[in-house]
Amino acid sequence: MGSQASSQASTPAADGPSGSGGVSVGPSFRPAVRQLPAAGGRAPVGYLARLPRSFRLIQDSLKIVGSSHFPALNLIISWRLFLLVSVYVMLHQKSPHVLCVTQQLRNTELVDPSFQWHGPKGKIVSENSTAQVTSTGSLIFQNFEETMSGVYTCFLEYKPTVEEVVKNLQLKYVIYAYREPHFYYQFTARYHAAPCNSIYNISFEKKLLQILSKLVLDLSCEVSLLKSECHRIKMQRAGLQNELFFTFSVSSIDTDKGTKPCTEPNCDTSKRLSKAKNLIERFFNQQVEVLGKRVEPLPEIYYIEGTLQMVWINRCYPGYGINDLKHPRCPECCVICSPGSYNPRDGTHCLQCNSSMVYGAKACA
Repeated sequence: MGSQASSQASTPAADGPSGSGGVSVGPSFRPAVRQLPAAGGRAPVGYLARLPRSFRLIQDSLKIVGSSHFPALNLIISWRLFLLVSVYVMLHQKSPHVLCVTQQLRNTELVDPSFQWHGPKGKIVSENSTAQVTSTGSLIFQNFEETMSGVYTCFLEYKPTVEEVVKNLQLKYVIYAYREPHFYYQFTARYHAAPCNSIYNISFEKKLLQILSKLVLDLSCEVSLLKSECHRIKMQRAGLQNELFFTFSVSSIDTDKGTKPCTEPNCDTSKRLSKAKNLIERFFNQQVEVLGKRVEPLPEIYYIEGTLQMVWINRCYPGYGINDLKHPRCPECCVICSPGSYNPRDGTHCLQCNSSMVYGAKACA
């Protein structure tokens, strides 16, 4: 029978942009790799036996943000463990370096190392404009796109010393694109209105949206009308009156639409939206104050005091979803839907679809 080898696979703290320590990744364990005998009874180097019945799959993961290096974990096949690492890279951002060495090998000399990366579209060459392999075997994405999500494997060949034989190592990742959730506020408000078929209602609706949009423009937020309806309401102890029901959203400007986003240091999305919410609430309160000071009869169209309501909405873009069980290291991220799932609209979760074979599916087909 072939010999059994025992080694430790772990990862170091990821280096930050300045080379300082970052986060620690993955567990440390001692796997036993079984080798098959070659002709003549001699065990070949790095040849792995077929998996026994006790084989099981375990995943580990890491969200990489702001780190310049990501130390890879070794793909270990043992009697009980197969480690597959999940990595999350923000959409349209440059990735950290994904290293093709373990912690132990990173701190030792390697003789004649050879690195080869394979991704969803096959072999990755150093001349690739979107995914590059450095001379030391690191994988870098310049502008991570949805279509780059998938399984990536690095094959490393090296000699520990000049006299020793060549050793082989596989390091495997599932790399996911992710986006921040699409946060927005949804408002509803009611106005006393002109007759429902009146053109004045339509003109007022357009004017109101222009005013609200201008209020939040400097915060890189936008106002979108979701619904506008006119109804005749029977009042208590009174006759009928016409009312406009407005439903509109206030959201951060989507950079995918080509509009320049806010670039100030304090332009956090939630902070900007909170400021926008305060401005809109103040606007409606001012309408009440102005109407209370009027001595003339009320205008035909005016805000009905106390009808402004607001809810906080948290959604993912189509093709993305939140799943803290599948992605425990990125529990609040909108991660691209894996094959076998999809998200057709601005929902929160990816839905099951056995016929879906791609990452980021927006339809079950």
